Amino acid sequence: MHQDQRGLPLTAANSDAVALLDHTIDGFLAFRADVGDRLKNALAADPRCVLALCARGYFMLLMAARSLLPRVRAALDAARAVSGTTAREQAHIAALAAWCDGDIETALGRWEAILPEHPRDVLALKLANFWHFYLGDARRLLGSVTAALRGWDENVPGYGYLLGLQAFGQEETGDYATAERTGRRAVELNPADVWATHAVAHVMEMQDRSTDGIRWIESRTADLAGCNNFRFHVWWHRALFHLALGEHERVLELYDREIRAESTSEYLDICNAASLLWRLEEAGVAVGGRWQELAKQSAARLDDHLLVFVDAHYAMALAAADPTNADAMLASSRRFALGSGTEARVMATVGVALCEAVVAHRRRDWARVIDLLAPIRGAIVGIGGSHAQRDLFEQMLISACIAGGRDGTARELLAERLRHRPNNSWAKTRLAA
Repeated sequence: MHQDQRGLPLTAANSDAVALLDHTIDGFLAFRADVGDRLKNALAADPRCVLALCARGYFMLLMAARSLLPRVRAALDAARAVSGTTAREQAHIAALAAWCDGDIETALGRWEAILPEHPRDVLALKLANFWHFYLGDARRLLGSVTAALRGWDENVPGYGYLLGLQAFGQEETGDYATAERTGRRAVELNPADVWATHAVAHVMEMQDRSTDGIRWIESRTADLAGCNNFRFHVWWHRALFHLALGEHERVLELYDREIRAESTSEYLDICNAASLLWRLEEAGVAVGGRWQELAKQSAARLDDHLLVFVDAHYAMALAAADPTNADAMLASSRRFALGSGTEARVMATVGVALCEAVVAHRRRDWARVIDLLAPIRGAIVGIGGSHAQRDLFEQMLISACIAGGRDGTARELLAERLRHRPNNSWAKTRLAA
């Protein structure tokens, strides 16, 4: 039995494996591009390190690709085969098993049961945070981090990362001033904390402080070096700021140079790109053949259905450039909604209607878009994502009302938007029109 860098007991063959696992988890928190290599080194030092095996399964599940599930189950089987593990490690194994089965509520319960006794288990905390985010539960997203902080102080390695998580939770629950202070403090403690950088950018997005947002991201650009694909999401935020200022050529430049410089299949990359192209087109900007590349990547993910939030963006790309596969995506989504598991229920509750609305919007069936989106408007939060990301679907509803001649409804929605975001240029422009 060993202890990790935060004083938690850990079953491992040697101290080298423990140090390498610490290095892996630090890389995970920092969104480092080499986190996979770090984990391979930890498992090379001890192929039977239970938490390293769980991390292997977790990291593959975080890719939201159904093709990886057999490899996840292999990691789970290997972890289960290890004897003499701690109760905390057994809880991680149970959480991984539940996630494999699509039972996210049970996985969350396992992680959350760890934290009262082991608030420094940052792996459990970060994974719980991920699923609070993708279930749209901002209250728990913030609450779990705030509760865990009682076991931390600035002398505990990685303390700044917790502040970054807390800042994002504060932003998503609408406490913008506190979120900005917390996020800036996190970056002061740890300039490489891209999540904290992104939390502050979210504050500026929600407050329509586009110039401040551009300056903030510009000031942090050097810290994105070595970051994994999440850096593209930070560039996406910068593009939104330029879009709000009407700087469309700058947005396209960022899309080609940073956001979609390479044709990746990573789901967040596709979501970033699809939502940005949709916004550009809604603003009257011609985006050329850029949809085709996204549609090709999305066509390979028709039956993944591991995150409904992502499915809606796949449907968006397919509707723009591959109508046949867009219809296939809708059929697959309807079949998935009949199954069991957390995301299947989300799909049945809101996901099918949302995906159908996305496709209907592309086909200019404005009445159908309104009929599909209006009843689920308050429930879309259940697909997860941030306020800034889900705002796409609010814009989609409003644009359908305008295009479909529902002027009264459009005015009501725009007036409501301006009550929450009085400086929002998108709403002001469309309300004036």
